[in-house]
Amino acid sequence: MVHWLRHDTGGLLLLCGLAIALLLVLIIRIRLEPFISLLVSGLALALAAGLPVSQIVGTALSSKTSLLETGFGGILGHIAPIIGLGTILGAILEASGGADVLTRRLLNVFGEKRAPLVMGLVGLIFGVPVFFDIGIFVLAPLVYITARRGGRSLVLYAMPMLAGLSMTHAFLPPHPGPVAASGLLGVSLGWLIVMGLACGIPAFLVAGVAWGTWIGKRVEASVPEDYTVGETAREKATEEADEKTREEAPAADPRPEPSLALVGLVILVPLVLILLATFGAVWWKGSGVLPVLTFLGTPAVALTIAVLLASYLLGIRRGIPAKELSDLATRSLRPVGMILLVVGGGAFFGAVISATGVGKALASTMADAGLPIIVLAYLISCGLRLAQGSATVAIVTTGGIVGPLLHGEHHSQAHLALIAIAISAGSIIASHVNDGGFWIVSRYFNLSVRDTLKTWTVLETILSVVGFAIAATLSTFI
Repeated sequence: MVHWLRHDTGGLLLLCGLAIALLLVLIIRIRLEPFISLLVSGLALALAAGLPVSQIVGTALSSKTSLLETGFGGILGHIAPIIGLGTILGAILEASGGADVLTRRLLNVFGEKRAPLVMGLVGLIFGVPVFFDIGIFVLAPLVYITARRGGRSLVLYAMPMLAGLSMTHAFLPPHPGPVAASGLLGVSLGWLIVMGLACGIPAFLVAGVAWGTWIGKRVEASVPEDYTVGETAREKATEEADEKTREEAPAADPRPEPSLALVGLVILVPLVLILLATFGAVWWKGSGVLPVLTFLGTPAVALTIAVLLASYLLGIRRGIPAKELSDLATRSLRPVGMILLVVGGGAFFGAVISATGVGKALASTMADAGLPIIVLAYLISCGLRLAQGSATVAIVTTGGIVGPLLHGEHHSQAHLALIAIAISAGSIIASHVNDGGFWIVSRYFNLSVRDTLKTWTVLETILSVVGFAIAATLSTFI
């Protein structure tokens, strides 16, 4: 039986399907942690396919690296420092008040009439270094204030902001999903940034600005009562005091707010360094500057530089003690452990798929059906997202399935980046009740389940479909 399964395309695909079904049952029905679910499913698939135990977990007498070690170690060595440093960078930006500065400056430039667009831009810019849920916690009060001043529905201001946060979280490093896809597919972060922006910005404009403005005029939502009560008078008094302080004695504040230029510098430095390293081999080939750019543009090095800059410019120089910054970094890293374990579990699952020959069987079936790999990647990711709700699980599981299909195909880095974007786009489609983000949006923006489905769920679907459509279109030319 095992021999037939290992050498028959249908049998291998059946095994893969059963392993994914087991994964979904463990996550959805049994409510097992995704990391443990991925580990159990990967081990079950390996054993069912007849892989030797020594290959799966290794032995004390063997010097060969096991699938368990290569699966976890290979991906975590790539993404752990990137996600960790990105998390610390976001925490420093959050604590420094960078979001408030950004919001006020953009409102001054665009005016109150374009406040929904401003909130979208704030979400887009601030979302680069900050996790999606943290971005909501930080920016929600600013949305409340803007909505109350404008006298319009909270939805009108929240949807563009959410689109900006969601787009950067799905398509751009240093967020866990894109970074994991980068490692699983072997694509450089520089190309991922380029393609993420190329596909994500139009998707943001359609989902956040166009759809957000349209639905914001049709769904009413007021500022949550527990925020409104006692806040209006305090906010007014605080604004008056702040205005007086700024006019009369701005230098007297022991912790003056950071300038917009500093906030922008800290966000842009790692992105620019990574991009220079990615394209430096073309622009400065053979030049002595190339090794320098390659070193500085290595994602871990670029983010280390950004964290050091942020620590000094937004922290120490503004009077924040080093001990406080250290405590802030420690607190911010607490949720990262489970993210890394989930990504490692997904990489192990993918390593098993490759070792069992499922990847080749799937490639053969896909070739017979004439289905482009970018479409297959998107559909698998969509299915996993809809079934179990976690975008990260959808990305790492899809990456593990699709990754082996790319071996030996000689895809360019640009094309690999577009496949990664397709996977990321599928991972955010149709956020609904099995997604934690759905309930965060519902709670923070005072929306019923029905209204959350009409606004947030549709927004995520538009963001997904438009992002994928652009990636698929570009892949035909690249």
